[in-house]
Amino acid sequence: MHNNSNLSYLSGSSDVPLLGMTIGDQFDQIVDRFPDNEALVVKHQNIRWTYSELSEKINGCARAFIAIGIQKGDRVGIWSPNRFEWVVVQIATAKVGAILVNINPSYRNHELKYALNQSGCTAIVIADQFKTSNYTQIMIDLLPEISQIEGKTLESPELPNLKSIIRLHQDDIPGMYSWPDFIERADSISDSELKSRQSQLTFDEPINIQYTSGTTGYPKGATLSHHNILNNGYFVARTMRFTDKDRLIIPVPLYHCFGMVMGNLGCITHGATMIYASEGFDPLSVLKTVEAERATALYGVPTMFIAELEYPEFDNFDLSTLRTGIMAGSSCPIEVMKKVQTKMHMKDVQIAYGMTETSPVSTQTRIGAPLEKQVSTVGQIHPHVEVKIIDPETGLVVPIGAPGELCTRGYSVMLGYWNDDERTRESIDAARWMHTGDLATIDEDGYINIVGRIKDMIIRGGENIYPREIEEFLYSYPKISDVQVIGIPDPKYGEEVMAWIKLKEGERSSADEIRDYCKDNIAHFKIPKLYKFTDDFPTTVTGKIRKVEMRAISIRELKLEEVEKIDTG
Repeated sequence: MHNNSNLSYLSGSSDVPLLGMTIGDQFDQIVDRFPDNEALVVKHQNIRWTYSELSEKINGCARAFIAIGIQKGDRVGIWSPNRFEWVVVQIATAKVGAILVNINPSYRNHELKYALNQSGCTAIVIADQFKTSNYTQIMIDLLPEISQIEGKTLESPELPNLKSIIRLHQDDIPGMYSWPDFIERADSISDSELKSRQSQLTFDEPINIQYTSGTTGYPKGATLSHHNILNNGYFVARTMRFTDKDRLIIPVPLYHCFGMVMGNLGCITHGATMIYASEGFDPLSVLKTVEAERATALYGVPTMFIAELEYPEFDNFDLSTLRTGIMAGSSCPIEVMKKVQTKMHMKDVQIAYGMTETSPVSTQTRIGAPLEKQVSTVGQIHPHVEVKIIDPETGLVVPIGAPGELCTRGYSVMLGYWNDDERTRESIDAARWMHTGDLATIDEDGYINIVGRIKDMIIRGGENIYPREIEEFLYSYPKISDVQVIGIPDPKYGEEVMAWIKLKEGERSSADEIRDYCKDNIAHFKIPKLYKFTDDFPTTVTGKIRKVEMRAISIRELKLEEVEKIDTG
C-alpha cells in the first residue's frame, strides 16, 4: 500500500490472483460448489431460488437467446427496474457472448432511441412499466408499425438494428415476445449447443455497455469485458470479507455498476445471496427486508441511508444481523456514516469510489481502518489497480498531499467507448491510464480523498449529471437564447441542478413551462429544479463563462451558505 517515494503514485499489490475466466464459467463453478445456497430472493416477485435453481433459469434464458438468433457479439438491451429477470438476463447474455446494454429506467423516447441505435441493439428486454414510465407504450410510440407485424421479427427505419422485443409480462401483444413465450423458445436448443457457445468465449471480450452522460452532450457507451466486471465485483466483495454465508440487500438500480457489478457479481463470485427488496428504492421495504431476511450487508448511496435512518418507524426494526455494506455514489456526511455504523449495526460499512469506465471501483475503505479515515476519505487503492495523481497541465505526478487529476490503470479500465475512438483517446492515454476528471489527493498512509471535479459535473443523489448535456437540450427550446447549468448544494441530494436562462428578445417564460418541456424528453433527475432568468452571465476577460461565480451568486441569493458548509466525508 505504501509507495517508496514522496510522489502520489500507488500500486495495489495482492497475493490473490485475478480470476482469468468468463462470467459464465465462474458462475458455473460457484453453482457446483454451492448448489443449495440461496442465490436470489426477490421480495416483490415472491422469488426464492438456490444457486442450482437460478442456474436452470439462466441456462433456459441463454438457450432462448440462441433460439431467437442472438449471435456472439450481438447487443441486447435491458430496460427494467430491479427484478429477477435482470440478473437472469445478465448472466444468460454473458453465457452466449452477447453484449448487455444497460438502459437507465428513467430514460424517455429520445434517450432510448439514441442508446439503441448507438449500440446497435438487435434485441431489447423491457419491463412493462415502472413509476411514471410506460415502457411498452414508449416502444409502441417509437415503432408505430409494430401492431401490423406478423410474428415477432421487427423491421423499422427508426431502429434499423432492432429485431426482437422481449416484454417482462405474461400477456402477448403484437410484435413483442412475452417472457413465458420467449423462455419457451429454449426447448429448441440443447444444453450441448449452449455449452459449445460458452466454450468459444474468452474473458477479454466485451460483455457490457453502460451509458454514462458525456460532457459533450450525448451519452457515451463505456464498454466493459468479462475480466473488467467479474474481477471488480469479486474484489469489492472480498474487501468486505464476503463468504457464501453473506446476504446482501441491493436497493441500488441494477442498470448501474453499483447494482450489477458490486451487487450481483460480488455475490455470485462468493456464493452469497442477492436480495432485491423492491423494484425501485423504498426505505420501508429495505428495513422490512433486512429484518425478514436476516441480511448481513446493505448497499446504498448516502440519500438512501438517510431515508432509512429518518424513517418514522426506524426503531421498530431489528437490524442486528447487518455487518457491512457499501456507501458510494457521492460524498457522505460524517454524521450519517456514524449513525449507519451504530444504529444500523454496520460497523464495517465501507466507502467505495470509482466510475463506470473503471468497472467501477478503484478505491475502497478497509475493515479496521481508523474511523477518521473511514469517514473522511474514499479509502485505499484496490488490489491489482494503479493510481496516480497528476498536474492536469504538465502531466507530471504531484507530490503526496498535493491535489491533481486522479488517473487509474489496470484490469478494470474499460475497453473503450463503444464506436467512439475519439472520445476513448480523450479519456485513456497511450499508456492505458484512465483520466477520471476528478481532483484528488493521496496522504502518507495511502488514503485517497476526492476534492473536486475538473469539469463542473453535478452529482445528485449518486447520479452523475453533466451540465453540458442539459444545456444542449434546453438550447432546443425556441424561447431560449442562452443557458448555463450549474450544481448548487442541497441537503438531501448533495447537489441540485440549477439553470440560468437568458430568453430571446421579447419572450416570456417560467420555471414551470421549462420543466414541462423537459418532462418527457430527459430523465427526471436531469431536469433543473431551480431557475434564474437573467440578461447576462458572469464572464472572464476573454468572455469565458464563470460557473464558479454563478454558483456563488446563486448560493447567496438562495441563502444556501449553511447547506454548503455541511461536512461531507
